[in-house]
Amino acid sequence: MPNPITANRRHYEDLAVGEVIDLAPTTVTKQMIFDFAREFDPLPFHLDEAAANASLLRGLASSGWQTLGLTLARLSAGFLNTIASEGGLGFTDLKWKRPTMVDDTISGTATISALRRSKSRPASGIITIDLDVRNQRGESIMTMQLANLIAVRHPATVPMHEMPYDSPSDREGAKS
Repeated sequence: MPNPITANRRHYEDLAVGEVIDLAPTTVTKQMIFDFAREFDPLPFHLDEAAANASLLRGLASSGWQTLGLTLARLSAGFLNTIASEGGLGFTDLKWKRPTMVDDTISGTATISALRRSKSRPASGIITIDLDVRNQRGESIMTMQLANLIAVRHPATVPMHEMPYDSPSDREGAKS
């Protein structure tokens, strides 16, 4: 029985590898940086302009975790809240390529890079999303790969033996 909350959202069958989702822009203010840093990342170059100017960053910069959080908020608003998401599975290859400085406007894209069925959860699929976040100058500031569990609308329509699985042990078990 479909989840009534996600019944009208896009499911595994509705997605395609290569689909690109634009992430809405957001401008990172000095106050946003201070507020986040006080609570979550109280390093001097996030909290003190003099210390920030004397640091490797040469100015007040947001925490990389703040950049990640702002990105995930945009991904949720523009995509994850439109699909039958069952939750995150984790991320890999997180790279902060440049700092996000005061008054930078960040935006980006999320590209579906892989879709596969889960053998351990036959009514679910796994979506892999490549994120590329850039500043207003088009410079890449953060990349990462995110995995998310998504409901399959009609699990019986795609035979499990035709799909790659979600772990090496599942693949080995499928061969026997």
